[in-house]
Amino acid sequence: MLQSPTPKKRRRGRLFRFSSALVVLLAVAGYLVVQYVTGGRGGPGCKVVSGKDDGQAYEFSQEQTMNAATIAAVGTGRGMPERAVTIALATALQESQLVNIQHGDLDSLGLFQQRPSQGWGTKKEILDPTYAAGVFYEHLSKVDDYQQLPLTVAAQRVQRSGYPEAYAKHEPEATLLSAALTGQAAATLTCQGLPDTTRADTGPDAVRAALVRDFGRTVLKETGAEVTGDGSASKGTKTKAKSTPTPSASATGGSSTVTLPVRSGSTRTGWQLAHWAVANSSVLHIERVSYAGREWAAGSADDPWHSTATKASGGVRIVTERPGGQQ
Repeated sequence: MLQSPTPKKRRRGRLFRFSSALVVLLAVAGYLVVQYVTGGRGGPGCKVVSGKDDGQAYEFSQEQTMNAATIAAVGTGRGMPERAVTIALATALQESQLVNIQHGDLDSLGLFQQRPSQGWGTKKEILDPTYAAGVFYEHLSKVDDYQQLPLTVAAQRVQRSGYPEAYAKHEPEATLLSAALTGQAAATLTCQGLPDTTRADTGPDAVRAALVRDFGRTVLKETGAEVTGDGSASKGTKTKAKSTPTPSASATGGSSTVTLPVRSGSTRTGWQLAHWAVANSSVLHIERVSYAGREWAAGSADDPWHSTATKASGGVRIVTERPGGQQ
């Protein structure tokens, strides 16, 4: 005849089951936090460091960094100052953690949690990071003396948030991101750069299209191709730009190189383009980026932006996989 467990054993059993359930609950909660912060994509990330050698550094997922690069590119493409980019990045960090989320309070959407019902655009438009950044800058530019205002005040005058003081806490990380992604601080952004296997748009055409998407059509100069509104290119018509480079491409083995000439004295533009390429390295399958005698390579986070033996040229070189991994 089996004996009934003693009260002491029953208590131990309940305690064990409770502890096991708590561990599972904590694991699930941790998973959900990671999914929110990284937009559902864990894995290799990115790091931005201070250009002042003061040890300040912040880490982000590849998706967050790519969205930050878009926000910065849209800002400089519109002629907005670095301070505007910092305000925009701090706002997006607070509103969405730089993840293009499709939900929020009421009908809020996207990087800046903009609302279709409040005239920010359609749902489709707001979920386009380029559009969302552009309409944010449009509103910010109408704020009087926004560059002299405290960041949280300037952001609040655009957002009309219920928590206006919340933007200030993101100013330090937004400042470092802005310095890197506007080219003010050289060789300060690095990413693991392991390829995103869910995306198939690789090669020089994909790089050109992404450049136009973020910076605008004037990023291409007399390419011998017409860049249409959706970022595709068709032969026959040349486009002209005031200041930026003519991208050229060459192929070797399974890789192609896109070279973006940078005018003498425009090192800030060069570093912005180089950091933009690193930020987009995963989705565009970019293998190496080199500029001004420094090179970044995918998968070499322990040796970011190392010096190269090759003599520095006047352009940003982006080495990317050819479409479909062609040889």
